[in-house]
Amino acid sequence: MNSPMVHELRRPKQIEPGQVYPALFLMHGIGSNEQNMLSLVDGLEDRFYIFSIRGHLPQPPGYAFFTIQGYGKPHREVFDLAVQNLTSFIDYAIEQYPLDRSRLYLLGFSQGAILAKTLGLTLGNRIKGIVALSGYIPGFVKEEYDKQAVDQLSVFLSHGEYDGILPYEWGVESNAFYQSLGAAVTFHTYQEGHTVSMQNQQDFTKWLLDDLQK
Repeated sequence: MNSPMVHELRRPKQIEPGQVYPALFLMHGIGSNEQNMLSLVDGLEDRFYIFSIRGHLPQPPGYAFFTIQGYGKPHREVFDLAVQNLTSFIDYAIEQYPLDRSRLYLLGFSQGAILAKTLGLTLGNRIKGIVALSGYIPGFVKEEYDKQAVDQLSVFLSHGEYDGILPYEWGVESNAFYQSLGAAVTFHTYQEGHTVSMQNQQDFTKWLLDDLQK
């Protein structure tokens, strides 16, 4: 079966026959690409199958998963398609590789974080956890999407207090929304803008490795 989305794959060096492995699905920000996310998870390929996914829309100098019609408002049809595409890709990966279905994680930055937060709601307990760095949950997702139970979902959210692209308050709202649904949420804030600091990277890496043991 051909992959439904362009992606970069990293896998453990030693693959044992009959064994299954945790998976980490990466989603980049607008104008970026699948290569740019890999530095954030350098070294984790020893523990995970890592799928870094490219958005399907050209957005120079890179790509995007969806377009926006206004501040914090994705074009609904384009966004819906992105969610469908990513869900199909996760299903494809599960079928094609020896993945542990009980230990699937999503990690996204900016536009990728928006999708990670959304997929956390639409997939719910089908996945083990999400790492969403500097994103938000679109209003129509909260109000109209079919949301699944998230009581077994682990959530790591982070946001820069000086984020001039996606306001810090949107990260606070995402934290409150996920907590209201009963998810186990860890929320980190940093004195930075719209970026991922080394401390943020260290924090979510430790969180991921700790959560794997639960």
